[in-house]
Amino acid sequence: MDSKAKHNWRYLFLLILSGEAVFILPFVLARVFRPTVLEVFNLTNLELGTCFAVYGFVAMVSYLFGGPIADRFPPRKLIATALFSTALGGIVFAAHPSYFVLKILYGYWGFTTIFLFWAPMIKATRVWGGKKSQGKAFGFLDGGRGLVGASFGALGVLIFSFFIVGEIETASLGNRTEAFNYIVWATSTIMVCIGIFVWFFLKSDSIKEEEIQLQKISLNQIKAVLKIPAVWLLMVIILCAYVGYKITDVFSLYAKEVMLYNEVSSAQIGTLLLFIRPAIGIAIGFIADKSKTTLWLIISFALSILGALFFVSGVITPNTTVLFLLSVLITVSGVYAVRSLYFATMQEGHIPLLVTGTAVGLISLVGYTPDIFAGPLMGYLLDNSPGELGHQHVFIMLTFFSLIGLLASVVFYRIQIRNKSL
Repeated sequence: MDSKAKHNWRYLFLLILSGEAVFILPFVLARVFRPTVLEVFNLTNLELGTCFAVYGFVAMVSYLFGGPIADRFPPRKLIATALFSTALGGIVFAAHPSYFVLKILYGYWGFTTIFLFWAPMIKATRVWGGKKSQGKAFGFLDGGRGLVGASFGALGVLIFSFFIVGEIETASLGNRTEAFNYIVWATSTIMVCIGIFVWFFLKSDSIKEEEIQLQKISLNQIKAVLKIPAVWLLMVIILCAYVGYKITDVFSLYAKEVMLYNEVSSAQIGTLLLFIRPAIGIAIGFIADKSKTTLWLIISFALSILGALFFVSGVITPNTTVLFLLSVLITVSGVYAVRSLYFATMQEGHIPLLVTGTAVGLISLVGYTPDIFAGPLMGYLLDNSPGELGHQHVFIMLTFFSLIGLLASVVFYRIQIRNKSL
């Protein structure tokens, strides 16, 4: 392997590390340790969902203004700054803040992880993928992010288990709070270290930073981007796919409330999903580059619907462990495959590289609105109908949005076929 290839893989490796590390504090810990987070911070599902909604409101504004910023400044500087500032929030998180302060913290994270980070990460990934390897680039990115998330999750479970005195079922709330705080401190420290490496080493040999930067930001570039059909379709596709991704947060809670697992076992289910994600992302990335990415969006949404219907049907019980795991696998395979591919379609959708940040900002403004409504809606459904019934309502929600995403993907696919035949 020549020096250029080594540099390119190092570039992608840093993107993968930073791409998941920045979301560990606001999202991954709550996904893996949801039952623990609810108890430690004395929250209901609706209140935790409201924290995510505050994050989402701030993120919406950050998507809009952060996109053009990504076209103006080098990705490495924006990404590193995002990691440093997000890690600072860990100091507040570890201090066991009140519900009010927690909402402010999530709003702060909505700014640091989106305005400074999201569009620069997507643009840097497009740079790595070039014209022929977009599926591979985004497949490796999302799959690799899944592996990083799984590693953080596994590390968190290890730390949590190590600091728990006696059996988990009999551990005091104070003991569990202390164990969770150690996880937060470890995560924050690792994020700072990754940020330092990104600042100095996230540079591409194939394209100079000046070549992918606009000299100024104007309203005309926004108008031009909005005229591209793929931008509007991706808004719908990502919105529906992201609802599915948010719903994967409840699998650890489902394991505890319906399958009757203890806290450590339910956290292990959440961590297992994080290990499935890299396998799906990497595999689908290679497959998509050898065919049409939009076709695999259709297939992936269909898998999400199939898996969700198993949970809706009520056939899964504490005695059907194999069926439970199979249903989880089918559902998350569809969800993770769509998540790996939707930005990979930007090349097929003829979105210019130079305005990637602006396009990502506009697409994300609509596409990631589930950050606002998905958390509270899921929390309401779970709290209003405790137990299996509430979870069934959540999976009906997944079925509905996956169907809309499937239809939008079919339209996208047909447009690409028509354009190719002209």
